[in-house]
Amino acid sequence: MSGPKDATEATRAAQAAVLASLPAETGQDAEDVARGFIGTIPDATVLNAEGRPVWSMQPFGFLAEACPDTVNPSLWRQARLNAAHGLYEVTPGVYQVRNFDLSNITFIEGDTGYLVIDPLISAEPAAAALALMRKHRGDKPVTGVIYTHSHVDHYGGIKGVLSDEDIAKGLQIIAPEGFLEEAVSENVVAGNAMARRATYMYGSLLPRGPKGHVDAGLGKAVSLGQVSLVPPTRSIGRTGERMTIDGVEIIFQVTPGTEAPAEMNFFFPQFKALCMAENCSCHLHNIYTPRGAQVRDARAWSHYIGESIDLFAADTEVLFASHHWPRWGQGRAVDFLRKQRDLYKYIHDQTLRLANHGLTPLEIAEEMALPPTLAAEWYTRGYYGTLSHNAKAVYQRYLGWFDGNPANLHRLPPEEAGRRYVDLAGGPDALMAKAREAFDRGEYRWVAEIVNHLVFADPANADARALQADALEQMGYQAESGPWRAFYLTGAQELRNPMPASPTPRQGAAGQLRGLPAERLLESLSVRLNGPKAGAEAIGFNLAFSDTGERFAVSVENAVLHHAQAKTLPGAPTVTLSRNELVRLVIGETSLEASLAAGETTAEGSAEPLEKLLSWLDRFDFWFQIVMP
Repeated sequence: MSGPKDATEATRAAQAAVLASLPAETGQDAEDVARGFIGTIPDATVLNAEGRPVWSMQPFGFLAEACPDTVNPSLWRQARLNAAHGLYEVTPGVYQVRNFDLSNITFIEGDTGYLVIDPLISAEPAAAALALMRKHRGDKPVTGVIYTHSHVDHYGGIKGVLSDEDIAKGLQIIAPEGFLEEAVSENVVAGNAMARRATYMYGSLLPRGPKGHVDAGLGKAVSLGQVSLVPPTRSIGRTGERMTIDGVEIIFQVTPGTEAPAEMNFFFPQFKALCMAENCSCHLHNIYTPRGAQVRDARAWSHYIGESIDLFAADTEVLFASHHWPRWGQGRAVDFLRKQRDLYKYIHDQTLRLANHGLTPLEIAEEMALPPTLAAEWYTRGYYGTLSHNAKAVYQRYLGWFDGNPANLHRLPPEEAGRRYVDLAGGPDALMAKAREAFDRGEYRWVAEIVNHLVFADPANADARALQADALEQMGYQAESGPWRAFYLTGAQELRNPMPASPTPRQGAAGQLRGLPAERLLESLSVRLNGPKAGAEAIGFNLAFSDTGERFAVSVENAVLHHAQAKTLPGAPTVTLSRNELVRLVIGETSLEASLAAGETTAEGSAEPLEKLLSWLDRFDFWFQIVMP
């Protein structure tokens, strides 16, 4: 099939309408982005040990050109602001490396070294950022790490700033209470589905260019290096809790259920600097993230921003966050906080007002619009979250997925519904003829809705896939949201170039599995247990981890996997192995027979219960289909 196409006349008209409606351009954002620049590395290019780039801004050089008609002009502006990279001084003693990854890494100068906040997604960019900091501010050790919250772009690169020796010595890693549980829940238990959907959301598979990936809204893109999950050594569970690390005083504010289930803001009195984690950023954030996650509590989110104002605003001279650029001056910081606070509460309150009038999520999403005072700001625009899907998220949080119409209570699955819709339309040719007419009128949402039925009824129909791709592509070109653009364009790309089927699962990276505490590792196996395979069988054995000394009673009954720490099943065999060896067995890097022969696994009694368990555990195919059955 053909590659990306040009913008249609309808798309060009839509872009012109957006351009005419944008807030006034003052140049303040560009000034803030450039402020405090110290230095960078060429194109921010970071290589891994094999010499392959895991991050580079070089492919985004096209952003120096004028906005093309294949990109929403508002998103183009955000993309250019997110293209500036390097080390920046926020205020003396506080420094950020920006656009070495999707998120920022922040360095606080202590008495003897650097306190690191949010070590990016992967180790290689984090290490490059630390090297840049050391080059310009001195070759000092890392004296502590803070994870602001439980999303991977804020902890995954930990091994780029801490060595295994540092970790073994217990160097302080501070996180909000509940961090590990939520990191496991979001990134391991549902990790395969979330990570695959993230390839859509962040444009990972798209070419960089005016017809491909230009920006994620939240940042430029995601890095492709080594990801690890190292548990914190200390949890913060109370607002007002204080710590001093390497001479740096920190006052914490816990903000559970906001942008992440476990998150915290904090204030540095000696620098008069407020870190808002990812609770405030230079756009409308996601109340529901399209990659998949728990719906966030917009009411709590707004409340905690308000609490930040009460706690810290009077003493704040600079506000910075885990994405985007800072705000300098108390007045500007407070105005930003107030409008971010009201942004989320407005969406919350108005969604429920309309729901109480009987509107459904789809109807609410079509009606939702910001008031003039909020719409006038660039930092309330939907570069990441959108009013449309955030309104649906608020509805879902309170009322669930069901809109109340019994016709939607037990709908047919996509393939069966597709066949019936195609038949109702008079067959594939008739449906396609109507869809092409709608495409020519610029009705791309309708085209995508009706042709999707034909694609799921007959994915081998190349003409249907091509037209569906064309419709998604134009919607992608028009999207202001980076994730919406990426979803549309990735869907179009996979329709035009379907991924070949694989006889065996193409598994994702296991880096986070390997770093899990024993109990969390066993918890992650529960969602791999194939219930129909286990059926009515019951097994039990004792499991001892050689690397931690922990012991568990492990059993399967009623097709459910159970584990109980520090308990023993009398008369059951005992299997001993390391956590890493268990991961290797689960993902198929080795067999139980080979592990026993090598002495990596030992058994007192029969190893058959473990063998059965392993045979019942699914291996997930990372590359499952999304836009086709």
